[in-house]
Amino acid sequence: MEYSPTVRGRRLIREIERLRHASGLSMEAAAQRLGWSTSKLYRLENGRSRITTDDLADMLDLYGVRSPQREALIQLGRDARRRGWWTAFSDVFTGSFVAMEAEAASVRINAHLVPGLFQTPGYAHEMIRRTRPAISAEDAERRVAARTARQDALFSRNDPPEIHVILDEAVLHRQVGGPAVTRQQLTALAETATWPNVTLQVIPFTGGANAGMDGHFVILAFPDPEDPPVAYVEGLMGDVYVEAGEEVDRFTLAWTHLVTQALDPAESAAMIRTLVKEQQ
Repeated sequence: MEYSPTVRGRRLIREIERLRHASGLSMEAAAQRLGWSTSKLYRLENGRSRITTDDLADMLDLYGVRSPQREALIQLGRDARRRGWWTAFSDVFTGSFVAMEAEAASVRINAHLVPGLFQTPGYAHEMIRRTRPAISAEDAERRVAARTARQDALFSRNDPPEIHVILDEAVLHRQVGGPAVTRQQLTALAETATWPNVTLQVIPFTGGANAGMDGHFVILAFPDPEDPPVAYVEGLMGDVYVEAGEEVDRFTLAWTHLVTQALDPAESAAMIRTLVKEQQ
């Protein structure tokens, strides 16, 4: 399985690449002096392989890094290798997203289904079963358990992230798992909308075309200014992480337009409560 770096891991990767450039060494020259293949150094600098303490120490020696920066980077490497709650579900969470989400200060979600963070077990089970028709019943239950663990871990943090969701109105009308499951999900969503760290807005049908119609995306921002925001797009062909500033800015601009086009939080909550009553 390919390594997926955490937020701290990505920070370490950026720093060792910066140090190599500052030392005036090309990747080929640095790899040769380290006694490594160029492909090994490439994989370390691109987050494809985990940086061990020994490899990090060798790079810091080559790049002439001294105390106290050396000790700080060694500690950063240790922190980057720390196992999180999600490692118990490594068969389900195979990318970097959950590890980054766990450290995010804010999570902005443009959604065309109820986000996994807010899904009830019944809704989650139906979504998993329908979107992965080849999955076994056992694997489906495993994924529901993983989704529940993700919710518990994020919302039980001492500093839970600010979560802002833009939800297409169609999501509220789509029957998932039948009337009872859908009603339960809408009821839970209405409750979630009252949480102090959650902002929920609905893009109404009457809003017409909008900047979020191309598909689901998430923007993660982090408390440390050294960690730039990341945009995340998930699809059938795999996960895409967008980190370049100008590319993230495109998602941020789309998000700004969505916020202004959506109903305000109070109107959105009222719409959801009305739909709950209609299904009783």
